[in-house]
Amino acid sequence: MKRRILRRLTALGLVTAGLIGATPAMAEPVGVAQGAAGWLARQLVDGERMETVFDGVAYPDYGLTADVVFALDAAGVAQDFAAKATNWLAGDVAGYVGDGTAEAYAGPHAKLALVAQAQGLDPTAFGGVDLLARLRALQTASGRLSDKSGTDYSNGISQSLGVLALDRAGDAPGLAADYLAGSACPDGGFPLYLEQATCASDVDTTGFAVQALIAADRGTAATAGLTWLVGKQQAGGGFGGSGPTSAVNANSTGLAAVALRVGGKTEAADKAVAYLKSLQVGCTGAPANQGAIAYDANGFQPGNAPRATAQGVPGLVGVGLAMVSKQGATAADPRLDCVVPTTSTDPTTTQPTSTTTTVTTSTSTAVPATTTTPAPVVQRGDLADTGVAVGPALWLGSLLLLAGSGAVLVSRRRFTKAGKR
Repeated sequence: MKRRILRRLTALGLVTAGLIGATPAMAEPVGVAQGAAGWLARQLVDGERMETVFDGVAYPDYGLTADVVFALDAAGVAQDFAAKATNWLAGDVAGYVGDGTAEAYAGPHAKLALVAQAQGLDPTAFGGVDLLARLRALQTASGRLSDKSGTDYSNGISQSLGVLALDRAGDAPGLAADYLAGSACPDGGFPLYLEQATCASDVDTTGFAVQALIAADRGTAATAGLTWLVGKQQAGGGFGGSGPTSAVNANSTGLAAVALRVGGKTEAADKAVAYLKSLQVGCTGAPANQGAIAYDANGFQPGNAPRATAQGVPGLVGVGLAMVSKQGATAADPRLDCVVPTTSTDPTTTQPTSTTTTVTTSTSTAVPATTTTPAPVVQRGDLADTGVAVGPALWLGSLLLLAGSGAVLVSRRRFTKAGKR
């Protein structure tokens, strides 16, 4: 897959233009990402699914569960968990994508197809559903991949996911890719909400759009999107989302980091990775939280850390949805292991004692991480639930959250108590 994309980009002249990066070895070594992914895997309820609690009721979060699978595949670990989560998703396809008759949702179809592709499964027979055929059936004459329901929740992210899923399947998503490229705002970024009177570029959406446009050979639009992203990066390396989540956060940064890495913006990608690493709970954090990525500099919070970690891990590794795969991944769910090196007794050499973060696997093999000092973390109990899926009403009202959580195309359960569908 990587060679195919590189061949395409070479033909477009984008490799020499700097739109595609060098080999993944130049991205963040996976030690830190492995520790984060291991923590994330252990957050799966019954080892198979993520849940979001609203009004004291826990609801299955299909989109976040899919994001966890992508993160585990990107980090190359915890495949026992990834396989179980994938099986859970396959066991209730209609609960996420719709029944295909009265309701069918473009984003969820595309996202589950990408899960199947990353896990080496057939997206035309995932849970007994041909996800790709249904996705193609949702394409309108304009190329927009639209929902079939009382309300069309499709947006810039679902369009990007659809282009990626179709491209990975070997289809030529020409019309869908043209529509995505044409949705760009005058500043080069991409909007979450499509066909609006005012085009408002969004970091999260642009992160997905750039990945899709590179995969679909739309180099001009991808280059403009990358330029816009670089211009939105904060001094500390992070990115903010839109609206109430416009402050710098791990989710938006993770999504942007992937696009920057895939697009060859190495310096900007490295800065984004440094920001993500600064949010990782290291050796100064509570043992149960070590490895997690906090939503922002306010510190670890259990409500939003799983989503932040799920979207932060691919950013650390620099692997996009066009290439993420379980190939070569291990079954183990690594844990950060904080050890204190001994001070040298050689009178001619003085070595300071320092805390070193390593990653241990289930076989107790220590793998050096990429940092020799723990990432600082501030423990707080009053951090607002910014970036958390806050309930069915918001889920079904906007289909996704802007807390860098754009990848989470939400569950289609009917929440009658919330008065929403």
